[in-house]
Amino acid sequence: MESIEEIMLETEEKMNKSVAFYHEQLSGIRTGKASPSLVENITVDYYGAPTRIRELGSISSPEPRLLVINAYDPSILGEIEKCIQAANLGVTPMNDGKVIRIPIPELSEERRGDLVKVAKRYAEETRVAVRNLRREANEHAKTLQKNSSITEDDRDQTLDSVQKLTDTHTSKVDSMLTAKESEISEI
Repeated sequence: MESIEEIMLETEEKMNKSVAFYHEQLSGIRTGKASPSLVENITVDYYGAPTRIRELGSISSPEPRLLVINAYDPSILGEIEKCIQAANLGVTPMNDGKVIRIPIPELSEERRGDLVKVAKRYAEETRVAVRNLRREANEHAKTLQKNSSITEDDRDQTLDSVQKLTDTHTSKVDSMLTAKESEISEI
């Protein structure tokens, strides 16, 4: 049987993972500037194993609007190029056989709006995940109280603590979204 402490720790850990995943999703949304995080998590089939680009080579940004991928194994450059195009990031990689150059075009107003919508959709998905975790934790606490493992006061205190955790994590998501929106809107 789980204790209140275990429920709280597990819930907080899962909520942290949800927020961390959201952070990763946001890093993949491009802004007007070149950032290695735009392509580093794209997976490439490397000798039968899905491998992230960041593990296949170095990604640098020598200019504000240019990314350069220098693969450790030049034979994989074509596959990296295909995967970047398939990721539909609105960029066109150029492979010269030694490195891949990715010029980052200026974002149009319409594209900025689309990117903000994507960020908002990811934020809402994360908030829903956090609320689902809250519901699970609350159900655990209520079950413990029904089984006479904890008192009603303990249950109510746990429900309050879970709500505070939920509020903390949803406000983190909201502040990350606000920061990303201003980053996307920046010209």
